[in-house]
Amino acid sequence: MKWTDMIAMSLSSLFKRKVRTLLTVAGVVIGTCAIVVMLSFGIGIKKTTDETVQSMGDLTVIQIENYNSSPDAEPLNDAMLERIRALPGVQTLTPMFDADFSAFQIRSGKYVYGGSVTGVYMDALSEFGYEVEEGKLPEGTVEEGAVLFGRDALYNFYNSKKNNNNMIYPEPDATGKIPDPYVNPMKDKLELVLQKTDENNKKTVKPVKLKALGILAQDWSKSPSPGYSVFMDVKYVRALTEQYNKLNNIKVDKSKKFQYSSVVVKALDIKSVEPVQDAIKALGFQTYSMDSMRESMEAQTRTIQMILGGLGAISLLVAALGITNTMIMSIYERTREIGVMKVLGCVIGNIRTMFLIEAGMIGFIGGVAGIAISYLLSFLLNTLAANGGGVMGLGGAGGQISIIPAWLALGALVFSTMVGLVSGFSPANRAVKISALTAIRQE
Repeated sequence: MKWTDMIAMSLSSLFKRKVRTLLTVAGVVIGTCAIVVMLSFGIGIKKTTDETVQSMGDLTVIQIENYNSSPDAEPLNDAMLERIRALPGVQTLTPMFDADFSAFQIRSGKYVYGGSVTGVYMDALSEFGYEVEEGKLPEGTVEEGAVLFGRDALYNFYNSKKNNNNMIYPEPDATGKIPDPYVNPMKDKLELVLQKTDENNKKTVKPVKLKALGILAQDWSKSPSPGYSVFMDVKYVRALTEQYNKLNNIKVDKSKKFQYSSVVVKALDIKSVEPVQDAIKALGFQTYSMDSMRESMEAQTRTIQMILGGLGAISLLVAALGITNTMIMSIYERTREIGVMKVLGCVIGNIRTMFLIEAGMIGFIGGVAGIAISYLLSFLLNTLAANGGGVMGLGGAGGQISIIPAWLALGALVFSTMVGLVSGFSPANRAVKISALTAIRQE
């Protein structure tokens, strides 16, 4: 018997019993639709989670906080930083040294900067993804007095000749225009002046000329955020701090070795984050990264996907039982037909194949219809979420909570067809075992 003949006979059998076939196919449609839509929720949740984590910061950045380090850990100083830099998987790093707010002032004429200064490795900023609106990021060794301003940090300049609060804020006025800050570091002269804690202090220190290299672009995913930051070379900031202590006769406990309170490490890629973190923890330091948060959130997402997929699979299992029942009933009704085919010399394998094709078609047709309905439901759900309504507490304005990739649709179609074939396997074997003589006598 040719394949075309077997397919034609299978289709003819299905269309002869339209109502029963339709009900059986409906079961597969519901099961397929349930699996696809449920898994699409899981994929949508995962995508939303990944986008949320990525918007919060670079996944390859590791933060070392020294306040909770092991008592046995060596000091987090420059020598330790070089050990960390040499670890496999580390691309670059920088300490973050916040200078004493009252140690020195940055001035431009009568205007004084009223914010803090952070010491970093200036040549590492480009590798961490910092960008500038004006000027350029430093490359290699920078000269003393080189400084980078955040755009919003410029509004921390105030007029030192006035007693009242005369700072300008980066907020639009009545016309919608944001006022310019008092100082443009790319054009105006800047100097740094060490502060005295005692007015009677006769020591004098010559102001240091500063050179602005650029104005940083805002990026809230960075730590520290460049918007309100002023960066200088960490070694120079430490040297200024020592000069400030000497100027004001401030005694420093030399028995305590200097160490940084915070260091930021950038791994080569996401795969390197975990081994780098483990290596740093082995040195006795506590670490934190957005990748750690991503892993825990992905674990939760996988659990949600398994639960949702399991609920859909239950529906398809019920559909499989319906296919089995339909095929068994079909065999009972066509016993005489099976006997005639055997008497006429039809190959037993062809009889089995014909019933398997029939069962597989039920699964295939149900799968196609189920996928089509799934795409329609996904569109409706995403439209509702995009309009700000949200669904099941998920999504929101512009959110996409249901995503059906091509692999999911194709996999669901293959799975539903396989369910049909597996469900029809036992009835097909029963059909070929029927005795030809007994089948012919069957009314």
